[in-house]
Amino acid sequence: MSWIRKRELMVKPEILPGEVEGALDQAAKLVIRNLPEFTEYFPKAYSENGFYAATPNVDWTTGFWTGEVWLAYEHTGRGELLQAGRVQMDSFLERIESKREVETHDLGFLYSPSCVAGYKLTGSEVGRKAALMAARELTGRFHEKGEFIQAWGPLGAPDNYRLIIDCLLNLPLLYWAAEETGEERYRQAAERHIHTALSHVIREDFSTWHTFFFDRETGAPDHGATCQGYRDGSAWARGQAWGVYGIAIGYRYTKRQEYIPMFEGVTDYFLSHLPEDLVPFWDLEFGDGDEQPRDSSSAAIAACGMLEMAKYLDGERSEYYRGIARRLVKALADKCGVKDPAVSNGLVLHSTYSNHSPYNTCNHYGVDECNLWGDYFYMEALTRLHKDWQVYW
Repeated sequence: MSWIRKRELMVKPEILPGEVEGALDQAAKLVIRNLPEFTEYFPKAYSENGFYAATPNVDWTTGFWTGEVWLAYEHTGRGELLQAGRVQMDSFLERIESKREVETHDLGFLYSPSCVAGYKLTGSEVGRKAALMAARELTGRFHEKGEFIQAWGPLGAPDNYRLIIDCLLNLPLLYWAAEETGEERYRQAAERHIHTALSHVIREDFSTWHTFFFDRETGAPDHGATCQGYRDGSAWARGQAWGVYGIAIGYRYTKRQEYIPMFEGVTDYFLSHLPEDLVPFWDLEFGDGDEQPRDSSSAAIAACGMLEMAKYLDGERSEYYRGIARRLVKALADKCGVKDPAVSNGLVLHSTYSNHSPYNTCNHYGVDECNLWGDYFYMEALTRLHKDWQVYW
């Protein structure tokens, strides 16, 4: 990234400690307000006209809502949040026991911020049991041919013999399971997957592929593509952000020095393609002047990744990434944070779940709305800035 671009970023305002606390207070207040509707049921993955509908525990995103409940509980100590978290851990245990909608790599997204978090915070044996069952299920998606965890669909399906960059945030479930049980197979699956992923999803310019396919017969790398980005060769903003946070998490667990320049390259690419107001467009192909929707959730994810990696870097580099994260969170709080529950029952506006383009096959939904992971990672970033947070991932 050019020094001019760095200078432009560094003059943006940072969120101040009092603003962090105020934003976290507001987020917790909104979560508590939603408990009557979203305790037995969960918010849909994305809002419609600003409001989430209630759904059963079936989507890949429900763990993020329980993660919000736990973050609000950490911040306030309120008993109704503790009770809601326990009810939802029961739901996650029932889901994995009945194997309802678990044929996916998203088990980490489902069980880390819900059940691993609940176990860490409360010692819940329900949370521990459910998360370990989910970790076992996730290792079942690992392919020896290609050495990766298959993202979606029936195992070995010809059209789905692939990984996606998002899975970097599913791996912490396996690292936790290895630490909890002493069974190294969990860690081995995670480390083999991240090695494969980082070898193929990062392009020469440090932009990233959303998804990468392998030959089903030999496991040889085949080709990169997108499902949710604007086009195959562009950088889908949320995918790039998964790369930022995923590499930081990978370093957290492995301490592999080669991950540091990868992190810096992927992060600098993300930052160098931000618009003036620091709220990313849904694909980093776009910038100021383009009439395209934003994806605030990608800024929240990237901020969490920078705050995580800053813990392992030297003083100057550490403070640089902390400072950038504070600027991203400031932009989110000021421009996207929900201040009035009459406007939305979410936390962060202007996210994009899935946006159709002439070059992808995505459905068009959740565009310029709230979504659960955007709300969760915004709240996580605030929590990281507020205290020395013990991560759920």
